[in-house]
Amino acid sequence: MYVVTVTIQVKPGQMAAFLPKMTENARLSRETEVGCQQFDICRDGDTVFLYEVYDDRAAFDAHLATTHFQTFMGQVDAMLVDKALVCYPEVIR
Repeated sequence: MYVVTVTIQVKPGQMAAFLPKMTENARLSRETEVGCQQFDICRDGDTVFLYEVYDDRAAFDAHLATTHFQTFMGQVDAMLVDKALVCYPEVIR
Protein backbone atom coordinates (compact mmCIF):
# COMPACT_ATOMS: atom_id res chain seq x y z
CA MET A 1 0.00 0.00 0.00
CA TYR A 2 1.03 3.56 -0.70
CA VAL A 3 -0.66 6.34 1.26
CA VAL A 4 -0.78 9.96 0.16
CA THR A 5 -2.04 12.87 2.23
CA VAL A 6 -2.64 16.30 0.80
CA THR A 7 -3.50 19.44 2.74
CA ILE A 8 -5.01 22.13 0.54
CA GLN A 9 -5.68 25.71 1.57
CA VAL A 10 -8.43 27.11 -0.66
CA LYS A 11 -8.69 30.85 -1.24
CA PRO A 12 -11.48 32.51 0.76
CA GLY A 13 -14.73 32.51 -1.18
CA GLN A 14 -13.61 29.73 -3.56
CA MET A 15 -14.79 26.64 -1.67
CA ALA A 16 -18.21 26.51 -3.36
CA ALA A 17 -16.50 26.30 -6.76
CA PHE A 18 -13.64 24.07 -5.60
CA LEU A 19 -15.48 21.33 -3.69
CA PRO A 20 -17.60 19.90 -6.55
CA LYS A 21 -14.48 19.64 -8.71
CA MET A 22 -12.57 17.95 -5.88
CA THR A 23 -15.43 15.53 -5.28
CA GLU A 24 -15.60 14.62 -8.97
CA ASN A 25 -11.83 14.03 -9.12
CA ALA A 26 -12.03 11.72 -6.11
CA ARG A 27 -15.01 9.84 -7.56
CA LEU A 28 -13.29 9.29 -10.89
CA SER A 29 -10.13 8.17 -9.12
CA ARG A 30 -12.02 5.56 -7.09
CA GLU A 31 -14.17 4.36 -9.97
CA THR A 32 -11.72 4.32 -12.88
CA GLU A 33 -8.25 3.77 -11.42
CA VAL A 34 -7.58 0.11 -10.66
CA GLY A 35 -4.79 0.98 -8.20
CA CYS A 36 -6.78 3.56 -6.20
CA GLN A 37 -8.17 1.85 -3.10
CA GLN A 38 -9.43 4.87 -1.15
CA PHE A 39 -9.83 8.61 -1.69
CA ASP A 40 -11.35 10.53 1.22
CA ILE A 41 -12.00 14.27 1.35
CA CYS A 42 -12.10 16.01 4.75
CA ARG A 43 -12.88 19.69 5.23
CA ASP A 44 -12.55 22.34 7.93
CA GLY A 45 -13.37 25.83 6.73
CA ASP A 46 -11.08 26.71 3.83
CA THR A 47 -8.79 23.73 4.48
CA VAL A 48 -9.26 20.43 2.66
CA PHE A 49 -7.41 17.28 3.70
CA LEU A 50 -7.17 14.32 1.34
CA TYR A 51 -6.39 10.76 2.41
CA GLU A 52 -5.60 8.55 -0.58
CA VAL A 53 -4.56 4.89 -0.66
CA TYR A 54 -3.01 3.28 -3.73
CA ASP A 55 -1.68 -0.20 -4.41
CA ASP A 56 1.85 1.17 -4.84
CA ARG A 57 3.85 4.16 -6.08
CA ALA A 58 3.23 3.18 -9.69
CA ALA A 59 -0.54 3.41 -9.11
CA PHE A 60 -0.13 6.88 -7.62
CA ASP A 61 2.05 7.96 -10.54
CA ALA A 62 -0.65 6.63 -12.89
CA HIS A 63 -3.22 8.73 -10.99
CA LEU A 64 -1.14 11.87 -11.54
CA ALA A 65 -1.06 11.14 -15.28
CA THR A 66 -4.83 10.67 -15.71
CA THR A 67 -6.80 13.09 -17.82
CA HIS A 68 -9.29 13.69 -15.02
CA PHE A 69 -6.53 14.68 -12.56
CA GLN A 70 -4.82 16.95 -15.09
CA THR A 71 -8.16 18.57 -15.92
CA PHE A 72 -8.97 19.01 -12.22
CA MET A 73 -5.63 20.70 -11.50
CA GLY A 74 -6.11 23.04 -14.45
CA GLN A 75 -9.53 24.02 -13.14
CA VAL A 76 -8.58 24.61 -9.50
CA ASP A 77 -4.97 25.78 -9.46
CA ALA A 78 -5.95 29.47 -9.32
CA MET A 79 -8.32 28.72 -6.39
CA LEU A 80 -5.53 27.50 -4.10
CA VAL A 81 -3.41 29.35 -1.58
CA ASP A 82 -1.21 26.34 -0.79
CA LYS A 83 -0.96 22.59 -1.27
CA ALA A 84 1.23 20.23 0.77
CA LEU A 85 1.62 16.59 -0.26
CA VAL A 86 3.16 13.83 1.89
CA CYS A 87 3.70 10.26 0.68
CA TYR A 88 3.95 7.24 2.97
CA PRO A 89 5.46 4.24 1.15
CA GLU A 90 5.23 1.97 4.20
CA VAL A 91 2.02 1.07 6.00
CA ILE A 92 2.45 -0.76 9.29
CA ARG A 93 -0.41 -2.77 10.74
